[in-house]
Amino acid sequence: MSLEFYVYLGAQSQFPAAFERSCTELTGGFLDGCTVWFAQRDKNEARKQYMNEAKRVTCALPSDLKLDAWPPSLLQQDWLALQVDFELLTPWYSKDDRVFHVLDNPVRKDRVFGVPFMSAASWKGMLRWACRMRAGLREHLEKGKRFEDWNDPPWILHLFGNEKGEERDFHQGALVFYPTWFDRIGFEVINPHSRERRAGTQPIYYEVVPPGAHGTLCLLYAPWLGMRPSADPKDFLPKLLEAIEMLLTAYGIPAERTVGWPTAEIQKWWAFRKGQEPVSSNSKDDLWTKIKDWFQGEAP
Repeated sequence: MSLEFYVYLGAQSQFPAAFERSCTELTGGFLDGCTVWFAQRDKNEARKQYMNEAKRVTCALPSDLKLDAWPPSLLQQDWLALQVDFELLTPWYSKDDRVFHVLDNPVRKDRVFGVPFMSAASWKGMLRWACRMRAGLREHLEKGKRFEDWNDPPWILHLFGNEKGEERDFHQGALVFYPTWFDRIGFEVINPHSRERRAGTQPIYYEVVPPGAHGTLCLLYAPWLGMRPSADPKDFLPKLLEAIEMLLTAYGIPAERTVGWPTAEIQKWWAFRKGQEPVSSNSKDDLWTKIKDWFQGEAP
């Protein structure tokens, strides 16, 4: 529950008719009201009201607050900002941690604005894994070796730093990750069947980000003086771009990989650097052709 719900109740005497008049956000009074309605009155109608509203709303952070300013305004000379615009081909799901909800499986959303998002930490973990696959982790495991025997090459350590819990020679990586905000919400349903009657018993609804929704992956390569191990951007940036492409289009990006809702279509690649005009392309190889001159003659 949130304090907004009690403010909402104080302003509205009719419940749930007030939903149809004023509430359009998927957080605060509307969501809390639907949850109370679900628990005390009519579960099916409360769920239906919430789902109809969720499918209608276009999700976005308030632009006036400038909470998601991109690219960064204070780029340093040797920093590089990368942006990848993509469209989901299949539903994306990551379970929210909200305790009380009208659905059993709500998608992860910002608590204040109700916008579905993938966290920066999730991106970091998945992209590190994709880079490891690019560096030969699959072949390492196929030879019967353990994951614990795998050592990240210097360029992965340079970008991502050490794993949590590694205290020896610990250092922070040069990549800074940003959350991805999605603009739409949809629903999937699982209907378990009775073995005796071979018919559905009770539908289970999943709130998802549906196919066709758009998102943006934003990365900032921000090394600092004296970083160790050092790496040459001309060597590792093509590998990073390839890993990003494989993650989005082949491996998949959902937090729940076992659900089987993975892939996206990349629509545009962008690169930003201080003192340079932004460049964009529909191809990662073409983008690298446009930006590799930025790093010519620079020491790693």
